[in-house]
Amino acid sequence: MSRGGTLIEFGGLSDEPTPFPLFTVLSKSLTLRGYLVHEILTDPARLAAAKAFILDGLAAGLLKPVIAATFPFERIVDAHRFLESNEQLGKIVVTV
Repeated sequence: MSRGGTLIEFGGLSDEPTPFPLFTVLSKSLTLRGYLVHEILTDPARLAAAKAFILDGLAAGLLKPVIAATFPFERIVDAHRFLESNEQLGKIVVTV
């Protein structure tokens, strides 16, 4: 990161300790900020802005979601197993 940057931590999916590069953060005068999606979900104005950003980005082709796998609904058990394996890189889509 650049000097003075902001490091945002989100997506804690494990109860394992998260290594933290304290001396790097201090030497570059970085800011650490935690993030929870509830910051946006509980604020109607921020939620509307986030939705617009995502929908506009998708429509313009600037945002391209990564799909790891697609499963028909009849294979929902396989989709859950794949999710629980933690081998995916991207989203898991279940079609109905």
